[in-house]
Amino acid sequence: MNDEPGVVEVEVAYALPDKQKILCFNVPEGTTAMEAAELSGIVKEFPNIDLSTAKMGLFGKHLGTKGLAKPEDYRVKHRDRIEIYRPLIIDPKEIRRRRAEKKKNES
Repeated sequence: MNDEPGVVEVEVAYALPDKQKILCFNVPEGTTAMEAAELSGIVKEFPNIDLSTAKMGLFGKHLGTKGLAKPEDYRVKHRDRIEIYRPLIIDPKEIRRRRAEKKKNES
C-alpha cells in the first residue's frame, strides 16, 4: 500500500477471452482515468486497444454515463480499478432474440 502524499495507487485492467491483465501502479494525484490507462503501458501488452475510442469504467460502472465523468475528465482516486472494455461483437438484445427464436423453433 502506498501512503506517499500526492500519489495514488490504481489498477488498469483489460481482458480477452483467453488472456487477462491487471496492472497496479502509482500515479500523481489529479491523474485522469485516460492518463492512467496511457501510463499503464497496457497497449504494449494488447496492441489492439485504441484508448481514444475504448470504453472505460470503474468496477463495472461505465465512465461518461450515469453521472460519472468521461475517462479524460475523471480524476482517479486511491485504489480505483480502471477497466478497459472490448467492443461488443453483437448487440445483447440480438443475442436474446436469437436464443428466444431458437427455443421457439425447438418446441
